[in-house]
This record gives sequence, structure tokens and C-alpha cells, in this order.
Amino acid sequence: MLEISQRTLNMGTENSFVVLDKVNQMLSEGKPVISFCIGQPDFRTPDVINDSAINAINNGKSTYTPSTGIPELRKAVAGYFSRTRKIDVNPNSVVIGCGGKPFILYTIASVTQPGQGHEVIFPNPGYPIYSSQTIAQGAKPVLLPLLEEKKYNFDIFDLKRKMNDKTRLLVINSPQNPTGGVLSKDELYEIAEVVKQFPKCWVLTDEVYSELVFDTEFNSIAAIPGMQERTVILDSSSKTFAMPGWRVGYAANEKLAPHLTRWVTNTDSCAPHLCQCAMVDALNHEKSWEEARKMKKVFHERRDLIVELLNGVPGFRCLKPGGAFYAWPNVTETCKMLGCEDSNVLRERILDELNVACLSDNHFGHRNEGEGEHLRFSYATSTEHIREGVARIKKWVEENRN
Repeated sequence: MLEISQRTLNMGTENSFVVLDKVNQMLSEGKPVISFCIGQPDFRTPDVINDSAINAINNGKSTYTPSTGIPELRKAVAGYFSRTRKIDVNPNSVVIGCGGKPFILYTIASVTQPGQGHEVIFPNPGYPIYSSQTIAQGAKPVLLPLLEEKKYNFDIFDLKRKMNDKTRLLVINSPQNPTGGVLSKDELYEIAEVVKQFPKCWVLTDEVYSELVFDTEFNSIAAIPGMQERTVILDSSSKTFAMPGWRVGYAANEKLAPHLTRWVTNTDSCAPHLCQCAMVDALNHEKSWEEARKMKKVFHERRDLIVELLNGVPGFRCLKPGGAFYAWPNVTETCKMLGCEDSNVLRERILDELNVACLSDNHFGHRNEGEGEHLRFSYATSTEHIREGVARIKKWVEENRN
């Protein structure tokens, strides 16, 4: 009998795409769905970037590139990281990939060894690929609960308890998906002091939302003395420049760069040539940054609006996220009001009965004990959709609560 490997069967997925498939099916059936489920900007990629890609096509930029990426882009990324992270990044430490997601796989595979009990610590709730790739690469996942009372940061003493000689990687994500939490400079210093006690532990800092911090400045753990050499900085074009489908991501670490490159060679060969060319202009051209700042301003306004509206829904309690474009309301009381077993049942009812799509906390890991039920709303959608979608939910809860 032909069989499928156990690690494939055990590997999770990114459920936002699963829900999106259902949303698209409903839309094809003519249903008036408002979707808050997918984390991609609803803006057009800036024209300066589009024009650069067109020029690249016309100039024959359709060949393979070095697996590390074209030199011009590696230099641009190094300059960008140096400016924004306040560190000195050499272009030789930068690797370009097909989006940011593959670097999660590449990093875990590069620093853990199957069968050795190596552990990867990552936030919960968190981006689901942290868990799925830890399992796929034969390492042990260790969950770090994010707590509402800490504005969705984790307890530093919990991190201390979970770190040990088998810990090979700590994943942090700020601003965070799905909660929108942002780690402060002081919190990053605390994390760094814990990590420094374990010389075999690397850090992967997922900073794909670094340009979407609203109430304070962005800080990177790589800027803390003694941390850059053991930290993989991960970022991508998707969120900052509204380029999710272009599939250009970048990571930097001097020691790991050759090993990350080997993984690129063995998987994707290289990121698309024309997209890399366009990304050079995205990072270097002032017009692209002007557009990025405009998008950020709109996301900031939407953040304030959706938090206000969600807090007006009976039973919803929503903290104001510090970054990214996600709201993470606690809906424990709403589930009780409507007789829903958990947030996923509530999510399914909202979709089926209201044609409003969002995600539930079980899409982002295990529910943390004592933290209640949550939904995730992506506000990377229009103001009109935000008002209409939340209005449908509010009216429905008011009419159906026990």
C-alpha cells in the first residue's frame, strides 16, 4: 500500500488560506461576504515598483539569479536593515528568498537536528508556520503563552523556565500576528538577558510588520549588544509595500547566510529575478516609501475604528493592538451569550449566518489556559467593510443573546 509520511500528516497549515477558499466559494455563489480573514494589504502596489518590474521584464530579467539574491538587492536590504535596526549589516550576511515564510523552515532546519530532542520556543497564539515547520523538521515545539494582562506579551519568567540546554531556537514576532502586540525595548532587553545564558540558542526575529508600529518606535532584538551574531532578522516586501504575491523576503545573519543559501538552492533555486529588481527600487526609491507611509496612516485609522466598533459588540473585549493590522478581541462572554461552545463555533456561525469571515484562536495554536476565547479580524480591508461587517455582528448578537 502506498503511504504518506507521518511528518507530512502531522504538519499543520495556515488556516487563513483554508477559510479564504470557503470565502471565495461563497463569493462565487453571489453571497455578500465581508472578509476579515486574510492578512494582506488591500492597496495596489506602488506604481514606482510596478514600473520597475515592467522595465525588468523588458530588459530580459527573467533568468536565474544567485541563490543568495542579486547583489543590488542584498546591498539595498543591508542598508535598510542597518538604518532601521540601528546596526551594521553587511550585504554578505543577507539572503533573498521567495517570501519571508521559507526562512522559518530554513532557520529551523539549519539550527536543529532531528532525533536529538532539540527544542524550538515560539509564541502562542502565533503564526502557525512556526509550529508546523518545527514539527516537520523533527524538533520539539515549546509554546510560550501570550497573555492579555501583559498586552499579549509573554511572561519572562515563563521563558526562563522553558529555556534549557536542548533549546536551539527562540522565535519572537513583533509586531505580532495574530494579536498585534509589540515588544518594547525594555522587554527585548529582558529576553536577550535570558537567551545569553544559553550559548547554543539562536533567535529568529520575525519582523515582517516592522513598518506598521503605530504608537511607539519599532525595536529589534538584533540591536541589543551581543545579540546580532545569534539573531536571524526576517522581513519581507509583502506588508510594507503591498506586495504579498510578489514573493520576495529577506533574512540576515552573517554565520547562517551560507546555510540559508544552501536551503534556497535546494528548494526554490532563487527568488523571481524581475521581482528582485523591483524590490531594489521599493527599498531605495523615496516614492515607494511615501506610498508605504500613506498606507500605514490608513491602517492606523482603521485600527482605531475597528477597536472602537468591536468594543461596542456585546461580550466583545478588544485591546488596542500596537502594530500589524489585526484586532484580537476576547469573545468569551459572547460565546456564553449565544450558547457557542467556543470561538470556532462562533466564527462558523458568523460566517454562515452573517456572511462575515474572520479567524478563531484555534487557527493560531492552542488556547492558553485561563485566557478565554478569541477571534482575529484583519483590518486590511476598507473602512466601509469594517463598519458594515462589525455592524452585522453587533445586530446579530443583540438579537440572539440569551
